[in-house]
Amino acid sequence: MNADRMEESCRESPTDSDQGSPLETESSCQTATLVRGHGPRLSKINLFNLLSLWLELFPREKPEEDGNQIGKVGLVVVRDRKIVGLHYSGPELHAGQAAIVQHAARLADCQLYFSRRPCATCLKMIINAGVTEISFWPGDPEVSMLRSGSPAPSGSISEEAALDAVATEKLKSNSRVHICLLLQPLASGMVQFVAETSRECDFMVTLTDHEPDLNREELFHREQEKHLEDFSKRFLIADYHQHRELLTQMHLENFGVEPYFSNLRHNMGEVVKVLAAVVAGVPQRHYGFHREPPGPNTLVPSSMQDFARHCIIQARLLAYRTEDPKVGVGAVIWAKRKSAGLNGPRHLSLVGCGYNAYPAGSQYAEYPLMDDKQEDRNRRKYRYIVHAEQNALTFRTRDVHPEEDGMLFVTKCPCDECVPLIRGAGITHIFTSDQDRDRNKGDISYLRFSNLKDIQKFIWQREPATSSNITNGHACKRGMTEPEDTHNVKKFCGSKSNDDLSTTT
Repeated sequence: MNADRMEESCRESPTDSDQGSPLETESSCQTATLVRGHGPRLSKINLFNLLSLWLELFPREKPEEDGNQIGKVGLVVVRDRKIVGLHYSGPELHAGQAAIVQHAARLADCQLYFSRRPCATCLKMIINAGVTEISFWPGDPEVSMLRSGSPAPSGSISEEAALDAVATEKLKSNSRVHICLLLQPLASGMVQFVAETSRECDFMVTLTDHEPDLNREELFHREQEKHLEDFSKRFLIADYHQHRELLTQMHLENFGVEPYFSNLRHNMGEVVKVLAAVVAGVPQRHYGFHREPPGPNTLVPSSMQDFARHCIIQARLLAYRTEDPKVGVGAVIWAKRKSAGLNGPRHLSLVGCGYNAYPAGSQYAEYPLMDDKQEDRNRRKYRYIVHAEQNALTFRTRDVHPEEDGMLFVTKCPCDECVPLIRGAGITHIFTSDQDRDRNKGDISYLRFSNLKDIQKFIWQREPATSSNITNGHACKRGMTEPEDTHNVKKFCGSKSNDDLSTTT
């Protein structure tokens, strides 16, 4: 496929309504990007792109070698509009190679979303496996053309980068695989919506509970600006003209044609803003996931903290595909060989991921949308919405084996309806917030979570060594009582609000 065809495919990429949610039929009107009268939602294409960008930043076990020309890459593998694989480049395997090792010929008929153009080594194997579509962001490719943080002048890129660019182009041109860029404009108001809900999410609320004098808005703004600067440098390549030069070096000159190029960078800039806001909603400071109940092994190694935070942000990204008009919940399940020890992201395999939604094939407004503040219980949503954990388990790509650690990362405390499923699926570790813990709201309750004895619970809280406000293993504000039914008025996406809903990819 030549560059002309690539540009054409980008212009004609399907709309969100064509894609649907993982549990929906093509005709479902729930697939609209905007849920009428409520907050916007991510298109599936942009969700896959966001996850691939974030996977590029997956915590590494070993420091990178200086002068390494191979750039980090994130990869999302999709089949039938469901996520079946999340991969990232490591010290030995590239992201594409990791996908081949895990899926092999099962990649046939899959769609692959890369955070940047894969190298020829990965591309030849992926094409050979029979994938139907490859999408990538046309920034600095996997075999980097950047030197000291900026593109080299024309004609002076390294020999390896030049040879790989030629080989990649020839593989692309001779392939039957549809190779393109799928990136869509965000729904109107999406960036602001994500920023507002991230600022009020459960993880930010926990900070305020511990530190009443903390200005949450100022903290969030600082975190957001910091991440936005970092992500813009990594993905956008700060200089407009340098980016166009890179496209020429990769034989993708048609991507640099105006006004398409400016629109492309604008759309990517909006996507990067969303990612920065979601990441800012889980600030590191003196907080992290710590084991409960407190004890001698409460502290979790920093490598595991980085991994857990990365995965909970994956779940928060998924939550912005929810169909619930008020609350978004996301869940990701990873399996990890116990032989590797729970001290780093080694030997990982995706089990499943999901977000809350109505059952497959349902039409918008077919089911009740009201929450527990609605007096008429017949008009409440709780009996109809499928929870994020339920979707992640229902559409999992594999089982959790007895010799593995099954790790669930969910943006909200699991409710009583999900706890037996989590236990029965072989989950051994849960990483979550606990804003609704021990609450009974009638239609939905969170009473069973505290009584889980055979599953290790890791709660987002202040570091135990510096926290004096842990009561019965539950972090809360000093002297603050826990009424049975507070936090009823919740907001979307892991905010101080998270109902029970779900859908998977």
